[in-house]
Amino acid sequence: MDANFVPDSLQDLIVYFSDPRTCVEFMARMRWPDGPVCPKCESKRLSFLQTRLMWKCLDCQKQFSVKVNSIFEDSPIGLDKWLCAMWLISNCKNGVSSYEISRDLKISQKAAWFMLQRIRHAMATGTFTKLKGDIEIDETFIGGKARNMHKDRKLRAQKEGGRNLANKSTVMGMLERKGKVKAKVIQDRKRETMAPIISDHVEVGSTIYSDEHGQQWSSWDYQSDMVNHAAGEYVRGNVHTNGIENFWSLLKRGLGGTYISVEPFHLFRYIDEQVFRYNHRKDEDGNKLSDADRFTLLCSQVAGRRLTWNQVTGKDSAVVH
Repeated sequence: MDANFVPDSLQDLIVYFSDPRTCVEFMARMRWPDGPVCPKCESKRLSFLQTRLMWKCLDCQKQFSVKVNSIFEDSPIGLDKWLCAMWLISNCKNGVSSYEISRDLKISQKAAWFMLQRIRHAMATGTFTKLKGDIEIDETFIGGKARNMHKDRKLRAQKEGGRNLANKSTVMGMLERKGKVKAKVIQDRKRETMAPIISDHVEVGSTIYSDEHGQQWSSWDYQSDMVNHAAGEYVRGNVHTNGIENFWSLLKRGLGGTYISVEPFHLFRYIDEQVFRYNHRKDEDGNKLSDADRFTLLCSQVAGRRLTWNQVTGKDSAVVH
């Protein structure tokens, strides 16, 4: 079989990665396109241990596997199951729950949840490229619906937050039309919170479109226009926020329909997941990306993304964001 072969369907993936050696060879190709490198001394003088599917450095004598310094490190779960989970989460538009992964891969729900959190960590894309051109900016609120709360909690939430916004997380999104989206959890909607984020992620001179709340953080560095949702105005020529609203719809469909309930502490990882899928629907030339393209891209991002249980659960002060 072609050394550069990549499965183009879930069925082909399950068959192809049924051999542990094939999994190791594939991930080695994703991590080290120019050949494996010792993580300790960076030597390429290596010997492959056939029986253990590991490498031994001939210079420092250190042994290492393809899982070292990656989201797979210290995981007893085989790469065949990891790769199957990565295919599903990178290509299922509404996400995939840990319960479904648990049933399909025959692992515990706790292990499946931890696995998915580590994959989401690999999906995070911290790029320094700024958005430019026509940019839509909006905020949304994510959290439990008041009608589902206990009566006492509902009254307390309304008293503390008003408009049922208490106990909800605020998420800010910036969408470059015909381009990529960036989204993150923010503390509040105040100017001092949002303006620096816009400055960090949007190129000066761009045109910003927003709803009426945009007047609170508008800047001379950008041209801007807005629609007044409160007055029932949603589109005025080229002025609208329909693109970012579409992203919010996708995000909330996954959170409400697939994941049901997400703790605020973990919300940023689920946002990273949806941003990854949204941004890699097409390539830079506007051509549609295949499921295999998204899968291989995700596989290429696993290195240097180790995430421990204590970091995921907040028991370690060095929480990885």
